Amino acid sequence: MHRISALTAHAAAAFLSISGVAWTQERPAPPAEIAEQVELCVSCHGEDGRPVVENAPILFGQEFYYMFVQLRDYAAGRRENEIMTPIAAELDRKQMEAVALYFSEQTWPRIQFSATDQEIAIGETVGSAGQCPQCHLGGYNGNSRVPRLAGQKADYLTQTMLDFKHRVRKNAPDKSSLIEGFSDEDIQAMAHFLADL
Repeated sequence: MHRISALTAHAAAAFLSISGVAWTQERPAPPAEIAEQVELCVSCHGEDGRPVVENAPILFGQEFYYMFVQLRDYAAGRRENEIMTPIAAELDRKQMEAVALYFSEQTWPRIQFSATDQEIAIGETVGSAGQCPQCHLGGYNGNSRVPRLAGQKADYLTQTMLDFKHRVRKNAPDKSSLIEGFSDEDIQAMAHFLADL
């Protein structure tokens, strides 16, 4: 098993000790071989599936293959994040698959986000113009290779779409081409629309 770097392990331990995190009855303990990695994940992405840090996405119930590919892309440098890149780099393929499978099997949490009527109207227009439902499906629930967007955190969705627009995130260039024509305000409205689904 790869060891988690001292910095990330220390941060996770501090969070866990302060919050008194314990495995809940709703979520089974992970397999022993990935228990350390899962504990680190939930320190940001939330013990109950609701992320506790800004711009961290919901992982519970997300598509398995999508999460595996993102871990692989972080490790390979195709997607960059100052927290996730070094964490993913310490995982081997089997650990990535096991972590992705574990989170995919959890229940998607409801975050209770409410978009305005105007944001919903803009979101529906942007989604249609951007051809989003073609891959993410009509309800934006994703499929085996495309992530669920419905009910995802608004701040994460906004940042992700802006990263695609400005080509900061480079592991899905087709998304950049689809999004670059929309204003930042339209993107935020789209994020709020999706978070409300």
